[in-house]
Amino acid sequence: MARIFTRDIFDKHVMGADGTEIGTLYNIVVDIRTGDLIDLVIKPNIALDTTNFRIEDNFVLIPFESVRAVKDYIVVEKMSML
Repeated sequence: MARIFTRDIFDKHVMGADGTEIGTLYNIVVDIRTGDLIDLVIKPNIALDTTNFRIEDNFVLIPFESVRAVKDYIVVEKMSML
């Protein structure tokens, strides 16, 4: 994946690879010891069924390894989100 600055992706819309609109990127969880990106913290769409997602403090957590593309949207593979 190409280098992307975090300032360029905050408030980007996040969608599943199947076209499901998940929400808007709110924050990123980083392991400060290794610098590894752990989770995307998403402010979910109101209409999103969050049953199959990890939820913390009303935010959806999506593992960073689920990210497939970052362009106009952040695209994530839904099968690997739990």
